[in-house]
Amino acid sequence: MVPSEIRALFAVANRPEVVSLAGGMPYVAALPLDIVGEMLGELTQRRGAQALQYASAQGDPELRARICEVMALEGVHGSPEDVIVTVGSQQALDLLTRIFVDPGDVVLAEAPSYVGALGTFAMYQADVVHVAMDDEGLIPQALRETLDRLGREGRRVKFLYTIPTFQNPGGVTLPASRRAEILEICASYGVLVIEDNPYGLLGFDGEPMRALRADDPDHVIYLGSFSKTFAPGFRVGWALAPHAVRAKLVLAAESAILSHSSFSQFAVREYLTTQPWKQQIKSFREMYRERRDAMLESLEALMPEGTTWTRPAGGFFVWVTLPEGLNAKAMAPRAIAERVAYVPGTGFYADGQGRRNMRLSFCFPEPDRIREGIRRLAAVVEREIDLRDTFGTAHAPERTGMDTPGPDTA
Repeated sequence: MVPSEIRALFAVANRPEVVSLAGGMPYVAALPLDIVGEMLGELTQRRGAQALQYASAQGDPELRARICEVMALEGVHGSPEDVIVTVGSQQALDLLTRIFVDPGDVVLAEAPSYVGALGTFAMYQADVVHVAMDDEGLIPQALRETLDRLGREGRRVKFLYTIPTFQNPGGVTLPASRRAEILEICASYGVLVIEDNPYGLLGFDGEPMRALRADDPDHVIYLGSFSKTFAPGFRVGWALAPHAVRAKLVLAAESAILSHSSFSQFAVREYLTTQPWKQQIKSFREMYRERRDAMLESLEALMPEGTTWTRPAGGFFVWVTLPEGLNAKAMAPRAIAERVAYVPGTGFYADGQGRRNMRLSFCFPEPDRIREGIRRLAAVVEREIDLRDTFGTAHAPERTGMDTPGPDTA
């Protein structure tokens, strides 16, 4: 475990004068907080003796049934018996890595990948091998070539970790044709797939995409979360796993936390049972679409030539590639001095890649605030280009370990 060099920068980034395009925090102020407050008060009055008591490590049975209804929107038909409730999907990642990974085992992950997952894999001393992505997500041929190479080297791959829909940090989405091919490749090589899907219901156009788990329940473990579609403060996520894996997850959860928060589980169950949660997700989608559009329009209008970025169809993030010779991590302190913050790309790789990249988040700031943030950022990039042209390419000092932002920026 290595402390992050950029963590101190984010403490500054949280000041009100700084436009933070770093945090992956959902805009929970858009919830009907008065109604949620009344719901929680009534829950305490009616069910307080149960909601404030210990719970089972697998999770509340009624909540697990509601979770199956949520997953059905993406074509996943699982049994409540094979669902385990977790403390956000982050805990599910930790438990699965604890179960499957011994030091030195290989875990495959997209390049780039979710910083919280990379930190967990590092904690258990996994060897993370990245697989290339493009604007349509994980590249099947790159996956096949990587598995062939690792096989020749005699190295065992424990699982592939992927966020196929509105990926964090890339913002890209795997099309249906690639999903089928990747499932076929992993099945033929005997590789388990961990599908992390926190953003799947937050698409801006059309119906939700069909999850990987929907087409291969035997080889895919599905992770979900209410942090993005309800509220992260309750810390309720889940895993849907084959029966034998689910049993091990329950044992691991008992060892880690004994039991989950009954109150949080009852609160989410009550919300799903009594509130128009599908309509609330529709409102979130419309709000995030407006903010996505503000960011993409501002990038197009203001960013200097040579800068490129992804165009997400949902989720929270845009992945930016800076012009040749620029270093997003080295530039970060200068950006914060100009009152704008982002997450440097190096935090999303296990092997030092990502110097020219940054992740921008559009989920939390208002559209006008996003526009002002991009204006400030573009000015910083312009000055970096001038410095590059005057003094040549410069790189930040190398260090061991990963840059892992805190939960407000993950």
